Amino acid sequence: MSVLFPQYFWFLLFLLPLFIKRDFREYRVTFYGYMLSALFIIIALSRPVIEQEPIESKQMLSDVIIGVDLSYSMQTNDIEPTRLAYAKEMLKKLVEAEQKSRFGVLGFTTNAIVLSPLTEDKELLLHLFSSIDEKLIITKGSSVMSALELSRKMSNSKKATVVLFSDGADELGYEAEANFAKKNNLRVNIFMTASTMGGTMKIDGGELLKDELGDIVVSRENSAIKEISDATGGVYTKDFDELLEALESQKTKDKESKTTIVRNLELFYYFIALAIVAFLVSVTTLKRFVVAFLLLFGVHANATQNMDFFNRATEFYRSGEYEKALESYELVKSNDPQIKSIIYYNIANSLVRLQEFKKAREAYLKSLTLSYSREADENMEFIRDVEEKKEMSTGKQQSKDKSSLAKKEQSDKKQKEGGGSNMKVSAPSGNASDDGGKKTKSQSQVNLDGGKAKLSSKQYELINKRTINEKKPW
Repeated sequence: MSVLFPQYFWFLLFLLPLFIKRDFREYRVTFYGYMLSALFIIIALSRPVIEQEPIESKQMLSDVIIGVDLSYSMQTNDIEPTRLAYAKEMLKKLVEAEQKSRFGVLGFTTNAIVLSPLTEDKELLLHLFSSIDEKLIITKGSSVMSALELSRKMSNSKKATVVLFSDGADELGYEAEANFAKKNNLRVNIFMTASTMGGTMKIDGGELLKDELGDIVVSRENSAIKEISDATGGVYTKDFDELLEALESQKTKDKESKTTIVRNLELFYYFIALAIVAFLVSVTTLKRFVVAFLLLFGVHANATQNMDFFNRATEFYRSGEYEKALESYELVKSNDPQIKSIIYYNIANSLVRLQEFKKAREAYLKSLTLSYSREADENMEFIRDVEEKKEMSTGKQQSKDKSSLAKKEQSDKKQKEGGGSNMKVSAPSGNASDDGGKKTKSQSQVNLDGGKAKLSSKQYELINKRTINEKKPW
């Protein structure tokens, strides 16, 4: 497979900022639908194709000689914007419309010159027509005979087809030209580029052209040139469609042309269809079925991935790499309250090791909210009054091991084996009492009944609901 317009892939750069330093799991299904739609549209614009075997096509072409009157009278503006400009437009239409012809182009004033030999290169001809500059034409007469003579030399066809774009020139009769064309097997078609009303011509300085008597010269359609087309079986017309019909009926098999056609199997249709489907999934209820389908086949993969994250985090914690442990614990995602409680508990233990006590208390609270355990309650009690970055003398906390996550249905006594209550804090404990003016050591063991009493009413409300007020719930 290849693409015809790879430059459209630059549009992908506009999508990159959306994914830099982002967690893909933060995005919703709608976002992914929009992104896929944009991606498929960009691919479709690049025109992916599968190249097929080239096919060699043979066809017979008919020779058409085009003669363009370039005399000064062709600058008359009775046909807007000028006769010559109008003729150039008709030339372009003719070349684009005729598929089985090759064209030769000549220009004629008092003499005729070859502008282009017979060719199939339409782009070359179109460029030629647009480059004709009427400002450089200064001759005021035109010789139709010179155009016919050069036309016969340009083509080897037994019956050559000629199209003259002219205003009819200045001759009162064209008997000699008609006889020459008929004798030399020229079929001459005349496309008239002037009106019967005619128009005036301006010379340098903006003055109107005058004759020898001082009268203003008016150039009109000279229909006398019709004598040539009548004598040779051509047409005299101002209608472009009539000219095309005549050329179609005059076609001859002058030259065999071999063309290699490369056919491509277009694939952009499929990407357009995928873009439409992705967009509809994003904005309609179809996404429910897509999500259900993905979940059906993705549950096992997610469970395995979560277990890998959890095991990796536990190894980091045991080796003292608490920041990495924290990052890995946060990657474990689950909708099960029991599993989430274990995850929050281990996140809190990692935060304690990093001396981020405020965040640790919040994590312990979330763990307790989802599933109450004595270990989480005791650990939160020990750090209740500890300030951030304050020195702590703690025993080594244990994170939940693999069996804690895999066997969450075990009894509450075995749910949270890590993070025991052996932490000791140098800050004043909430259990300290005054005995004879002397402080006693904090008791490491907490009475369960007393521990529950220390939770606020809001905390009890959260525990009873078994939910957590999170900005981005898992």
